[in-house]
Amino acid sequence: MESQAPRILMCPPDHYAVRYVINPWMRSRRKVDPARAHAQWEALRETLVSLGARVLTVPPHPDLPDMVFTANAGLPVGDTVFLSRFRHVQRRAEARLFGSWFRARGFDVVELPPGLFFEGAGDALFLGDVLFAGYRFRSDVGAHTFLAERLGIRVLSLELTDRRFYHLDTCFAPLGLETALYYPRALDRYGRRVVEANVPDPVSVPKAEALSFACNAVALGRHVILHRGAPKTRRRLEARGFQVHELDLSEFLKAGGSAKCLCLELDRAVNEVPRP
Repeated sequence: MESQAPRILMCPPDHYAVRYVINPWMRSRRKVDPARAHAQWEALRETLVSLGARVLTVPPHPDLPDMVFTANAGLPVGDTVFLSRFRHVQRRAEARLFGSWFRARGFDVVELPPGLFFEGAGDALFLGDVLFAGYRFRSDVGAHTFLAERLGIRVLSLELTDRRFYHLDTCFAPLGLETALYYPRALDRYGRRVVEANVPDPVSVPKAEALSFACNAVALGRHVILHRGAPKTRRRLEARGFQVHELDLSEFLKAGGSAKCLCLELDRAVNEVPRP
């Protein structure tokens, strides 16, 4: 029996713009070209579909320009989603809309305890049955304890040290069960040791390519989608048997996002995560 097409949640960039500054990539004078943003988003959607994914969309909201970055909506595991609680007030209204979307599709929506910030799959990424979780700039380390206890899984906390890499998915990308892209200097010394000790095949990304969001990649089997202009990273992946698909996502870099930020995997199978 063939496996079902993986579902990925995206949000059309109808209202995407840089209207405020909440990370070092955002600048108030940095204008988005709406036509180019739509074309780049559509190219990503079409690439995902061509590789076998089923893309679902959540309606955009005119007051929420960053809703296009669906990776921050929450962390889906099986039929449960751990809903994000955004640190910055500019994004907090997104949680209600994402929560409604998940509930309408049968997900059990879990909210974290009061006082804990957590920004979904932007800061929580599975490699096999281990959850690598980032903290400091957007998510709180206390959220990792909650996830570990609720799911009964191993959660490895990684402290981010460079504000340019404000979410873990900007500097760390699991690819399958053994390989992960990562930019070492975005993590503290202990975090680098954690990656080296727990990722069988860590692929270091050069600084210049990390700053072009090479680590903000989407993996579908042996296919990897990332922003164009990362030749060293591409060669390292191809040497490991991956097929790399480079896209122009420059309009989204203006807000500090790329391929992975624009996608949320919905089908992390419950049997991939052992429960207590």
